[in-house]
Amino acid sequence: MTGAVWRPLLVYAVLLVLFRSSGKRTLAKTTTFDFVLLLIISEAVSSALLADDHSITGALIAVMTLIVVDLGLSIVRRRWKRIDQLLSYEPTLLIHEGVLLTRNMKREGIDELDILEAARSTRSIVRLADVRYAVLESNGDLSIIAFEPKALNNP
Repeated sequence: MTGAVWRPLLVYAVLLVLFRSSGKRTLAKTTTFDFVLLLIISEAVSSALLADDHSITGALIAVMTLIVVDLGLSIVRRRWKRIDQLLSYEPTLLIHEGVLLTRNMKREGIDELDILEAARSTRSIVRLADVRYAVLESNGDLSIIAFEPKALNNP
């Protein structure tokens, strides 16, 4: 394999491992810091992908390699569930029946303010006490399920 093929493969694999290990919360919202970091990473990686080859051909081979690897990986993930489990995120329960699951929250890098923000923006809930379940989804979104309002007793 030429350098225009193996370098993108190596960079793809390393970035996949790095982003996978950084947690699914990084997928949900991009802050200004995240955006700047992504720009810097892309600039640093671009030189590693092409080395000293500044030709259009070299760039196209690198891009095609990345696309083929990505498509191939999606096929492999559909065929072999074990590989899909290694590469995918599972939803994580953060609040269960109104109880904060702090171990899960710490592992995912989520705090009470993150959950409260999602509760306000998606369900108009202003108190954590009103959240029955909070789930960090595989795509990084927070799903909020409220306690059912208590029925009023009419005399």
